[in-house]
Amino acid sequence: MAISMNTGGARGGRRARRTRSKALMSEINVTPFVDVMLVLLIIFMVAAPLLTVGVPIDLPESRASALNSETQPITISIRDNGEIYIQETAIPIDEVVPKLEAIAQTGYDERIYIRGDQNADYGTIMQVMGRINEAGFKNLGLVTLQEQDN
Repeated sequence: MAISMNTGGARGGRRARRTRSKALMSEINVTPFVDVMLVLLIIFMVAAPLLTVGVPIDLPESRASALNSETQPITISIRDNGEIYIQETAIPIDEVVPKLEAIAQTGYDERIYIRGDQNADYGTIMQVMGRINEAGFKNLGLVTLQEQDN
C-alpha cells in the first residue's frame, strides 16, 4: 500500500490549483473598443454631410474652382418660389441687411455665400445681392455645383 505524502505545499495539491485559477487577469480586451469606435466612425461619416445643408436647393453647375475659407461663412439661400433664408431661417427681403449686420462677427469683412436655386428668379437673386452690397458687405460668393463633363 502506498501513502501519498503531499501536504498541499507550494507545488502540488488542490490548494495550489485553486489559487492559480483565481488569479486576476491583467490584460485588456481591445476588440470591443475597436468595434464601437468603427461603428461610431461610420455613423459620423454618414451623418456629417446631412448636417451641412438646411434648405433644399437645386444649385446650378459651373466650372468655377472652390473657394478656401478658414471660418464658417454666412449662407443666404434663395429658393425657386422666392423664399429667402439666412442659414436655415426664413426671412422677408426687407430684413436681410439688418439680420446680416446682427449676425456678422467680423463686421463688413464677413464672407457671405449666396445659394440661388437654378429655377429661382434672377431678379430676386440680384435684389438680395444688391441690398447686401449696398449695406457695405463686399465679400460675396455664389455657390454652385461643380460642372460634370458628359
